[in-house]
Amino acid sequence: MTIREGQPAAHSKHVRVAIAQSAPVYLNKQASLAKALDLIQQAAKSGAQLVAFGETWLPGYPAWLDVCPGAALWESASAKDVFARLRANSLVVPGEEVNALLEAARDLKIAIVIGVNERVDAGPGNGTLYNSLLTISEDGQLANHHRKLVPTYTERLVWGNGDGRGLQAARTSAGRVGGLICWEHWMPLARMAMHNSGEHIHVAVWPTVHELHQLASRHYAFEGRCFVLAVGLLMPAEDLPRPLRDEATLQSADTQWVERGGSAIIGPDARYILDPVFDREELLVSELDLTQIDRELMTFDVSGHSARPDLFRFEKRV
Repeated sequence: MTIREGQPAAHSKHVRVAIAQSAPVYLNKQASLAKALDLIQQAAKSGAQLVAFGETWLPGYPAWLDVCPGAALWESASAKDVFARLRANSLVVPGEEVNALLEAARDLKIAIVIGVNERVDAGPGNGTLYNSLLTISEDGQLANHHRKLVPTYTERLVWGNGDGRGLQAARTSAGRVGGLICWEHWMPLARMAMHNSGEHIHVAVWPTVHELHQLASRHYAFEGRCFVLAVGLLMPAEDLPRPLRDEATLQSADTQWVERGGSAIIGPDARYILDPVFDREELLVSELDLTQIDRELMTFDVSGHSARPDLFRFEKRV
């Protein structure tokens, strides 16, 4: 994996962040965890205080929902087999794999944001999978646990609805860090809950950060006056599970990659600090100047003077 670095900021209050744009070992929890731990170590060696991974990085995004039409057929034996593999390789929170990530964060003094497929083994929710985003502080604590509020379109075949308990920013050595998952970035009230939490850095996780997702990520940075790490996944076409792979309807541009990455870092003025990177594994590292947030708040503060609480009331119930 190559390492790309942005230019250092010119002022004080610097923090160093990293995006791990890399493919997991698809539907293999233990091998993916080992790869994640290696990438976390690389990020720490680069001086990063925070490293972010993409949507459901452990153990991979169910892209077969979008490119394998037979996956949606009732009583599809192939889809059931793949779903069973996904369940078996999903994480329990808290659990053994989460503990390994907590230990790595504590030992390396680095905060981690990582997307996971979450399995509930007992109690309410038993049998359901969730699209979850875990934020781990540099002292090895699970600082936030967010479940995607509404699975998007075909994702409803795999994941259940999340809840609002994770709509908050967590305190880390890199500042207050929050995150949303994919199309949650078009949910205005979810965005408002996150803006009210005072994010310095927002982690926006996507399967691929294509043009529309870049637009949403840049809008979020501008609206929230925060830095955005737009994190995309990599998934080689050969990772599509057989026999679903045999019926995949891939575009010519997708014959090598189903998910192409597109990770980028965006400033609170919506300008790119690191331009999008596609079609290769790369550790993107950049130094951010958090005082840029203070400068941009002069013209717009969505949670402050621009919120007009005398006219509007926002209530987060959880």
